[in-house]
Amino acid sequence: MHPHPFGRKITGFVAARSALWHEPEAMQAKNPSTPPHLPRRDAERPPLVRPSGALPAETLPLILEVAPDADYALIDSGEGQKLERYGPLRIVRPENQAIWARALPPRDWNRVDAVFTGDTDEEGMGRWRFPREPLGETWPMRFDGLSYLGRFTSFRHVGVFPEQAPHWRHMAGLIEEASAKRREPVKVLNLFGYTGLASLIAARAGAHVTHVDASKKAIGWARENQEVAGLETKPIRWICEDAMRFIEREVKRESRYDIVLLDPPAYGRGPKGEVWQLFSDLPALVALTRQVLTPKPLAVVLTAYSIRASFFAIHALLRDSFAGMGGRVESGELVIREENEAARALSTSLYARWVAR
Repeated sequence: MHPHPFGRKITGFVAARSALWHEPEAMQAKNPSTPPHLPRRDAERPPLVRPSGALPAETLPLILEVAPDADYALIDSGEGQKLERYGPLRIVRPENQAIWARALPPRDWNRVDAVFTGDTDEEGMGRWRFPREPLGETWPMRFDGLSYLGRFTSFRHVGVFPEQAPHWRHMAGLIEEASAKRREPVKVLNLFGYTGLASLIAARAGAHVTHVDASKKAIGWARENQEVAGLETKPIRWICEDAMRFIEREVKRESRYDIVLLDPPAYGRGPKGEVWQLFSDLPALVALTRQVLTPKPLAVVLTAYSIRASFFAIHALLRDSFAGMGGRVESGELVIREENEAARALSTSLYARWVAR
């Protein structure tokens, strides 16, 4: 798509502003409370009713780990930063969880292609510095043979969250297994879908996918990744809409899905000014998720970034919400294992997932 192998060439710095309200960490507010001039969405809805029936079985903590491979590696971390390899590029970014000392010497940290500078807050704006040579906004990446574009954004992110790999592989396995046993296609709903990696992986595995994100820019990136992956003919609906509004309408339309992926931000704004606040809106979203599941669903996966809570909180929410449905709720953290001799595990996010069996 680009004449330059690493996308459109940019000299010096890149700081392309994103209109996203969903980059799971990027657009989360420092103050988690809703600004006073914005109405809280939960004030509009009736109180939640706790489902009856036995609670699902539980497994916790279940730590899902990403090990280094040819496509991605956490080379080292420490002193508030992490050194990563994304395909052909070595990248340094801020990482507040890395409170320990670095394992590798300075020469390894200095031998990099891109460094994120500026604001070190999760949602802070900043710039990319290219020590070796000017790079483009995008560069080629792969995940388990699926091609897509890495992307330098002004919120430190690079268009992919590699810690999600265990969820992607688990989902693909469920889709492939179910598809071999039944005639109708597996249907996947991906809310807060970002750049579409999960949607593309699901489609490649044989699912019909509905991908929802509130950002037109993110939808554009996802479509670009679909083209790069050579999956243009796969059945994916790309929808730019507020996730809560969309799933409310899906309940009314009696639409049903076998797998639902939820990757909400802590705080955000929809395309029409809708306000999302995780602690007040997530319970209602999970309740609506249950209502859009097929009679024999496969899984619901919930991931939470940069919130002041433990995985026990979202574990209890998911387990309560799926009372009477059987299955099992597995919860814990997503971690990435370092490639170096220290081999420390860097925690990136919390998760809880309900699986039918």
